[in-house]
Amino acid sequence: MNQHRSDAFGDKPTAAGGHSRSNARDSMFLSAKFCHDGLSEAQVVRIRNLSAGGLMAEYPERLAVGTPVSVEIRGIGKVTGSVAWCTDERVGVAFDRQVDPKLARKPVGKGAKSPVYTKAILPRR
Repeated sequence: MNQHRSDAFGDKPTAAGGHSRSNARDSMFLSAKFCHDGLSEAQVVRIRNLSAGGLMAEYPERLAVGTPVSVEIRGIGKVTGSVAWCTDERVGVAFDRQVDPKLARKPVGKGAKSPVYTKAILPRR
């Protein structure tokens, strides 16, 4: 296994020769802007999970392992990295620096409470 991927994703060797993850991953459904060499402009991808060291996203093209990429994630900003693995319609990215994945979960709005029209109407008893 590629050493860069192991370090970036927090993998630890196991006795059986495999790897286990030490970094917690948040499963999510989040849009991000994804760019790599060969793209004239960033494409929107769906992030399926995110950790401090990398992410897994839906991406229709096959990319070579090691391809430099950048991902702009809401709440985190632009992060550079490289392709750690690629399968049909999914790509794993190892970040060049650690990020705080909880920042991507923070609310976008500035309001302290939900507007009235978004609250459920409950019948009186």
